[in-house]
Amino acid sequence: MEARAMAIAASLFQMSSAMGVNEPLSAEDKVIKLPGQPQVSFEQYSGYISVDKMKQRALFYYFAEAEIDPATKPLVLWLNGGPGCSSVGVGAFSENGPFRPSGQMLVRNEYSWNREANMLFLESPAGVGFSYSSDNSYYGGVDDNMTAMDNLVFLQRWFEKFPQYNNRDLYIAGESYAGHYIPQLANLMVQFNRREKIFNLKGIALGNPVLEFATDFNSRAEYFWSHGLISDSTYHIFTSVCNYSRYVGEYYRDSLSPICERVMSQVTKETSRFVDKYDVTLDVCISSVLSQSLVLSPQQVTERIDVCVEDETVNYLNRKDVQEALHARLEGVTKWTVCSSVLEYELLNLEIPTISVVGLLVKSGIPVLVYSGDQDSVIPLTGSRTLVQRLANELRLNTTVPYRVWFEGQQVGGWTQVYGGMLSFATIRGASHEAPFSQPARSLGLFRAFLTGKPLPEAF
Repeated sequence: MEARAMAIAASLFQMSSAMGVNEPLSAEDKVIKLPGQPQVSFEQYSGYISVDKMKQRALFYYFAEAEIDPATKPLVLWLNGGPGCSSVGVGAFSENGPFRPSGQMLVRNEYSWNREANMLFLESPAGVGFSYSSDNSYYGGVDDNMTAMDNLVFLQRWFEKFPQYNNRDLYIAGESYAGHYIPQLANLMVQFNRREKIFNLKGIALGNPVLEFATDFNSRAEYFWSHGLISDSTYHIFTSVCNYSRYVGEYYRDSLSPICERVMSQVTKETSRFVDKYDVTLDVCISSVLSQSLVLSPQQVTERIDVCVEDETVNYLNRKDVQEALHARLEGVTKWTVCSSVLEYELLNLEIPTISVVGLLVKSGIPVLVYSGDQDSVIPLTGSRTLVQRLANELRLNTTVPYRVWFEGQQVGGWTQVYGGMLSFATIRGASHEAPFSQPARSLGLFRAFLTGKPLPEAF
């Protein structure tokens, strides 16, 4: 795997050198003011970065500088999952960006992560959100390798456009299928730096991430059972007759067996379509936030109960005045969607483990945080905790912070454990699959500790 990454990095180095692109900081990318936006003191930019020689593919970004003293704050690249879902729509405008749509207006998010960092949200790969390929054939069979390569080229070009961030401390954070995107991108960056050091990568944070298919997906049965969503008998058949990883593998191969179909029918019946699997305590959903997770839960039943009265983010980003303010355009589609309607992602990439890539990063000196919203049954904390513990054992990392509680404000924020000062696991109490949306204050507290490298608070 490392040899493959080095080969890819070498080809990218040659490609980037041959392109010779030296785009100046473009005034056209500066966002003067978004429609309905309250007055703010920080700068915003958004626009496109071309990522191929023929300029047929361009990735769209939204960048919100830090609220205070951006010149000294780190740079954080945020990636949402799917695969194929928007970091602008889900991340920036629903989770940890500076604003959230409310009717015709934007309201401030008091727990925005740009309180602590310069936040760069990237819609990737091409075909997601406002990102596009003018060659539609690209959309067929996009995979993890293609995504990682384009993301690397994007960052190179973005630094050329924003040279003041060239040597800035850089972190990458994200959630869900970004458990594939982020380690693969970070590994390419480490390999690329051996030829030309341009990425000052200081750490990665992975929220409710897909890291190892069988462990992550099969932990769902225990989570359902322990939270009262399924019976003892259904738990037994869900762990012995047909587990969830087998079901998903069969589903995406169009080879669903009768036995798995019967098991999942029983699981679906007991868990109920009226319970949000991404936050088992939530009564209602926000569809723009949850759409990125649907690929992780293929639907056996075509009928869906939509309890979302309105999707503010979708409405806002489909306004022409908003698109003009963002310097965005629709290419090959008639509507902006949270998750791509044109991208045909290689979904069996789900089965490729990335926990081993996380191990390579730790051995390279890159700190890694894996965090879990503890109300998520899609990628439950039990699977993530097992994988982190297993990796720590493989790397022979001693426990440097024993499993303990951490606080945000005067409440328990979650639990944490740290291995060798390099590999960390943390839960966010009461949080869903999309932790910054459901527990914004606790997520911001965890993010702050991650950036500073300080232990999570033991007391209040």
